[in-house]
Amino acid sequence: MGQEDSASLSKTYENPCARKSHNLVNNNKIYIIAEAGVNHNGDLNLAMLLVDAAKIAGADCVKFQTFKAEDMVTASAPKAQYQLKVTDHKETQLQMLKKLELDFNAHLDLVEYCRNVEIDFLSTPYSVADIHFLEKIGVGSYKIASGQIVEPSFLRAVAKTGKRIFLSTGMVTLAQVDDAVRTILATGNDQLVLLQCTTNYPSRLQDANLLTIPTMAAAFGTLMGYSDHTQSDTACLVAIGLGARVIEKHLTLDRNLPGPDHAASATREEFSRLCQAIREAELVLGSGKKEPCKAEVANAPGMRRSLVASRLIRAGEIISEDMLTCKRPGTGIRPILMPEVVGCIATREIQADDIITWAVCGDRK
Repeated sequence: MGQEDSASLSKTYENPCARKSHNLVNNNKIYIIAEAGVNHNGDLNLAMLLVDAAKIAGADCVKFQTFKAEDMVTASAPKAQYQLKVTDHKETQLQMLKKLELDFNAHLDLVEYCRNVEIDFLSTPYSVADIHFLEKIGVGSYKIASGQIVEPSFLRAVAKTGKRIFLSTGMVTLAQVDDAVRTILATGNDQLVLLQCTTNYPSRLQDANLLTIPTMAAAFGTLMGYSDHTQSDTACLVAIGLGARVIEKHLTLDRNLPGPDHAASATREEFSRLCQAIREAELVLGSGKKEPCKAEVANAPGMRRSLVASRLIRAGEIISEDMLTCKRPGTGIRPILMPEVVGCIATREIQADDIITWAVCGDRK
């Protein structure tokens, strides 16, 4: 990112891809974020291919990371354990990250490209300078990584933009989430979505801890989501069932590409299958209102039962419970009304297996 380039702008850049904000409250769709992250390897063309892949797969949003390596890590900062497994042991974290930067013009091109293919652009800043930079290009929302959730001054800086915040909650306790939420809400910004997250790449299914989704929803009253680093779709789908309205997952064009995140990312085909499964999950969740669907209403007459004569009932006999049984179809008197039928005088002869109707039920004795 070139700060000298952003400083040269005389006014805030009007982001052409800042479409109407996705309504996470009134829209029943799950918001799917394809985390392109640094899987572009510093190559704008590869970044645009990731945008294409996210769009084709069915994502609502593609997310990148905005940083200058020198502002993010010290020269002596060691790599994380997961990074050491998939990158050159000889290079420092600073050297690795330097190769993964996207400059100012690349960001502008990505924003424009996202507008053209009609997918939301999102990015994760790592410094106040990055926030100012993203404000210049007119981002509509921010993603805050788990590492920054314990940095109150940084949280305030993002929150003061007034934009929606997707906040990952990896590596923290509920008390630390509470501190972060209070910090953000104190700025007057209540557009907060908390993402349950396990900060390991890849992470194990048993570390997903998805029951924290309803726990945090109850504790903080915020919209909930899930940032997934597992290597299957299971956690994402369970998260939706537990109330997640946002799903984020890493996307790569090739898991064998060099870089820290490719190995733990979903391929294009895998991400596409996930998006399809999420859309199916939306359908099966329904409205939460317990009532028969149209198909059930149509099926009810054939599946429900009516009061039926269990034996011959002669005209003038008083109908007793032992003269009645319940059989399909449900086109006659409902079983729940049996007490109103018992004690009636049969107005005519009723054959065994005949459906009882009110016409054959005379006065009660």
